[in-house]
This record gives sequence, structure tokens and C-alpha cells, in this order.
Amino acid sequence: MEKKYKLEYESPVGVIEITGTDKAITSIFFSEKEQALQAEVPPILIECRNQLDEYFKGLRQEFTFQYQLEGTDFQKTVWNALTEISYAQTVSYKDIAIAIENEKAIRAVGSANGKNKLSIVVPCHRIIGSNGKLTGYAGGLWRKEWLLQHEQSMKRNES
Repeated sequence: MEKKYKLEYESPVGVIEITGTDKAITSIFFSEKEQALQAEVPPILIECRNQLDEYFKGLRQEFTFQYQLEGTDFQKTVWNALTEISYAQTVSYKDIAIAIENEKAIRAVGSANGKNKLSIVVPCHRIIGSNGKLTGYAGGLWRKEWLLQHEQSMKRNES
């Protein structure tokens, strides 16, 4: 089993805990508590932190570091579909179900969305209810709202 490393990033919406191996990022979660910092972390974790920092500064819309999806085949299919949602755009669970050619799987898409371990990078925050309202977000609805407003304001500034 590969050694796992952790690194924290103090974002505008709280501490983000980045976990990964020498080769790939395996999770990015919002953390409510400070963790003990590891003395040594691989360059990929530092690159992930730097790209998240660029995202929060409005300098990055896509992530290029290597990450690893850990879940069922269905979950991975949903998470890959999430990465196709454009920056500053939103879609519904139904839209994702249609995109993965499983239109009746709306609830399963919602469940997979909730199990996403790569916050922001696999942009589950861009999923909203079919009524246009914000729905659950593991990091808290206030963070989801902040991330969406951040992306939309950065997109407007670009124009």
C-alpha cells in the first residue's frame, strides 16, 4: 500500500485538507479542525495546493495535477461527468443522469455526488436542484454558494 501524505491549505472558505500519494491526489476535503502538519510531502501535494490557491485568486479555471478517483464504477462515471461542467456553470442531477445515459438514475447521481472525495477539482458544487435551488453540499451550503458566486464573478471580470 502506498504511503499517504496530507497537506493543509487555508482557503477563503476554511481549511482544505489535501491527501495523496507520491503519484496522485486522492482527496480534497474541507476540514473543521487543524491537523498536525507532516514535515515532508511530495511535490504533487504542493502543486495541488498551488493550483487551489490560483483558483481562489481567480487565476485558474481547470486543474492539471494528477488525481485518482476512488469509488465504484458508477461513482467514477458520475464524477467524470462532473468534470465536464464548465467553470461558472451549473447543471442539475437530472442533467448528469442524462449525460451518463442513465436518465432514471437521478437519486443515484445525487448519492455519488455526495461521495465525491475531490472537492472543487471534481466540481460537485456546480450541481443544483432541477428547480434551480442549491441542494446539499458536504462542505456546507454556504461554501457551495460562495464557490458558485466566486466562479461567476471571476467569469464576469474576464468579459
